[in-house]
Amino acid sequence: MASSSTINSRDPEVAEIGAGKPERPTWSPTFIFSKARTNLAFRSKWAELNGAMGDLGTYIPIVLALALSKSLDLGTTLIFTGFYNAVTGLLYGVPMPVQPMKSIAAVAISTPTFGVPEIMAAGICTSAIVFLLGATRLMELAYWLIPLPVVRGIQLAQGLNFAMSAVKYVRYDQNLGKGKSLGQRPWTGLDGLILAIVAACFIITISGAGDEESNDTATTSRRRRWKRAVSSIPSAVIVFVLGIILAIIRNPSAVKELRAGPSPIHVVKISRHAWKEGFLKGAIPQLPLTILNSVIAVCKLSKDLFPDKTASATSVSLTVGAMNLVGCWFGAMPCCHGAGGLAGQYKFGGRSGTCVAALGVAKLTLGLVLGASMLRVLIEFPVGLLGVLLLFAGVELAMAARDMSSKAEAFVMLVCAAVSLVGSSAALGFLSGMVAHGIIELRKRVL
Repeated sequence: MASSSTINSRDPEVAEIGAGKPERPTWSPTFIFSKARTNLAFRSKWAELNGAMGDLGTYIPIVLALALSKSLDLGTTLIFTGFYNAVTGLLYGVPMPVQPMKSIAAVAISTPTFGVPEIMAAGICTSAIVFLLGATRLMELAYWLIPLPVVRGIQLAQGLNFAMSAVKYVRYDQNLGKGKSLGQRPWTGLDGLILAIVAACFIITISGAGDEESNDTATTSRRRRWKRAVSSIPSAVIVFVLGIILAIIRNPSAVKELRAGPSPIHVVKISRHAWKEGFLKGAIPQLPLTILNSVIAVCKLSKDLFPDKTASATSVSLTVGAMNLVGCWFGAMPCCHGAGGLAGQYKFGGRSGTCVAALGVAKLTLGLVLGASMLRVLIEFPVGLLGVLLLFAGVELAMAARDMSSKAEAFVMLVCAAVSLVGSSAALGFLSGMVAHGIIELRKRVL
């Protein structure tokens, strides 16, 4: 059993209490200003803005798919998710992402009778359970009991799943409204293979495999300055802006269809049947993914990337729950945090809450100024470029699994990842990884 000093060093909330700080801070204007100044501080304006683009490869395709196939209101979703982004940036001080609940989205896209009321019911049910787990601190218990190799297996599976989806976006034309791949993507054109390949090569040239500094003492100061200058180029911002320009070129009339003003926000009416369908078909499959990837894996990855700004499983559970217990009643897409989004934003330079706060301000502005009319422009955005952004986010997340220190840990991780990928179920992969870990630990004690 872990000693109290060990627990205190690993749980930021307990550590603060143990250090003689008050259990609950006084939310005075001075405290809020100080917290905002700390969490929204950034080292580089362009690096943070570039990092904000790292999660769009996941966000845009799912939002467009639900807007096209289920008439999800894009303007309402932009307003609420923009607010979520701004608040999480202020609370955590790291590029904590706001992503769609992917399992609910997948069920909605593939099920004709699963409409907006069912989507919102699924989001509310999932979030209520996650919020309860956080409020009772049961999520914190799960965080400490689940072995790291199992978490890494979930991260590896999710990262590879993103990467494979990204390659599919690049290679094939997509019908996002139906979530289906069409024929081979042509080599040329405003959404061709050549464009996607050039964009991928451009990003690799600028950012390489990450931001790790070279330890080569023979590197000249001029070469180091040149490397820093190249790395400061906002590659993801450039790719995204290029995509917007190409979207307008592909359909100039879409600009004329833009309308000023936000979408009217109204309360979604959820029938008894919608509650039942949403819980059984949406919430139950989504829960394991939310608990494992959106809370536990996010906390582990946040601790790896930002040791001095560790997010607790309790606080992440509460923010995931609170977001949807408000927004879903008004038709905003069910959201959660996600390890893939955090990895993607980190990959492209996000290092503080400013990254997601800036993204939130942009979403809020678009939602309030243009509302749902933005859909006409976004559906023309080159899907191949979205695939490129998603590819780097997926690879960065999968690379978190490189820290396994023994063959036994790597074995458990790979079992968990393989079952998750083949069975398309994080819950099944988690169960397999836990069984494998338990057998190996038992074997060590017996043999």
